[in-house]
Amino acid sequence: MTEHDPPSVPLGVLLADPSLGLRQVAGPAEDRRVGTVGTTEIEDPTPYLVGGELLLTAGVRLPHDADGIDTYVARVVAAGVAALGFGVAPVHQEVPADLVAACDRHGLPLLRLPPHTPFVAVGRAAYAAIAEARNRDLKTISRAQSALASAAARPDALQAVLTQLSAHTGTWSVLFDGRGNELFRAGRRPAEPVPGLLRDLAVRTTSRPATGRAAGGPPPPSAAALHHDGVHLTVHTLPGADGTTTLALGQAATGALPLVHRQVTGTATVLLSLLTSPRHALNTDSRSAGALVRLMLGATPAEVAPVLVPSEHPAHDHWVVVHGRQDPHRSRQGQDPAQLAALGTALGTPYVHIDGPALRALVPAAPGTRPQAPAQAAALGWTLGLSTPSPAAGLSRADARAERALRRAIAAGVPAVVHEATAPAVHSLVPPAEAEEFARARFAALDRAGPPGAAVLLGTLRTWLTFHGSWDRTATELRVHRNTVRHRMTRFAELLGADLQDPAVRMELWFALEWLSDAG
Repeated sequence: MTEHDPPSVPLGVLLADPSLGLRQVAGPAEDRRVGTVGTTEIEDPTPYLVGGELLLTAGVRLPHDADGIDTYVARVVAAGVAALGFGVAPVHQEVPADLVAACDRHGLPLLRLPPHTPFVAVGRAAYAAIAEARNRDLKTISRAQSALASAAARPDALQAVLTQLSAHTGTWSVLFDGRGNELFRAGRRPAEPVPGLLRDLAVRTTSRPATGRAAGGPPPPSAAALHHDGVHLTVHTLPGADGTTTLALGQAATGALPLVHRQVTGTATVLLSLLTSPRHALNTDSRSAGALVRLMLGATPAEVAPVLVPSEHPAHDHWVVVHGRQDPHRSRQGQDPAQLAALGTALGTPYVHIDGPALRALVPAAPGTRPQAPAQAAALGWTLGLSTPSPAAGLSRADARAERALRRAIAAGVPAVVHEATAPAVHSLVPPAEAEEFARARFAALDRAGPPGAAVLLGTLRTWLTFHGSWDRTATELRVHRNTVRHRMTRFAELLGADLQDPAVRMELWFALEWLSDAG
């Protein structure tokens, strides 16, 4: 079973339910898993099957000859049916012998349903058993996550997390460095060659050519697996401060880990990533507190920014501003501590602020470098806009550029956009002072706008222009009714005396918005 499989219950659970009175009369004795219960009385039900069903029938349209029954059984087996349930009475007084023989021949478990057992009762029992099993799994995961969280708060956090992970999954768990050295370990060490195979798998997973990143090559895999003589080996990489993967979590288990154990391992991987993230490894907490004190006492951002730069990266005296927007259907996930830890680690900075579905972050960077959006952010549901590296004195302009990049990413439906600071543009031909003067004069009439205010009208205009005048997409992005968008744009057109259907007017307003943004 994988993470994407539907919930299921062993067939033996239903056979053991005395209220159902089910009895297996044919097929293998293996305890297959049932994901759903379906009822059919048609000659060929395969177009309506998805696999994993306990298929119930009273044999109303069951073929009368042995060849026809054999074809029927072969079809449902090919469709992935887990088992067949046959209800005796009123159509058949007993399970047909040809059906028993066909199920034995094709390896399909055949259950006999007594006359007093309604088909719906079997479905209820199956779904109740699935729900109960799911609740047990959730409780197991919750207990393990609580133990892992407590371990992460200990002074020996890395060792404590590995110990709890091993205890809750029954695996040998190891934290490797990029050379395959065992930094921490927990659980019973397996015999060779398993430790060596796991070490080699970790090294291969974390390593790549030194030129791979500069050449724009793909990032190394985040996980890998290997089977050896009944032992299942897995490796999960932990991202480092500069985006490389220098640490890896390895596990060795007898057989593949069940879904519950894989989810517990996922939580442990996130915690280990957090514990080895820049926030901890670079000791930024005291730096951040000192910078905050200086800012509150009157220092400028340019004066305190050098304090926040990691000491081992003195050349990183510039900053990339990141703006993000999370999928509204996943906005609650953004507030989860584990999700925040994963996102901060992916961005490579502890300076992340999340307000509902909105994200802003500062990432230390060297001048002249091109930032890259981490793939983990998209996986967590975030769309990002990034500025190019800027000195602290220019953060306000970088902030505006990151916001514009985010809007372009949302409009284009791509995971991230990096602002092109040096890209030629028509509006850059106008001197900045004149551009700012024109923009402020063009929007001066908004001073008498009244509710909802000039800022809201300008924001609505920018979003509307970004989506090429689409009322529905603008309303969705702003989370308002489309009639609200129409009302705002009508009010805007009245105040400025502008024909918003004229492409020349739209172009002029877009340039004015860009110049207003560039002015900070």
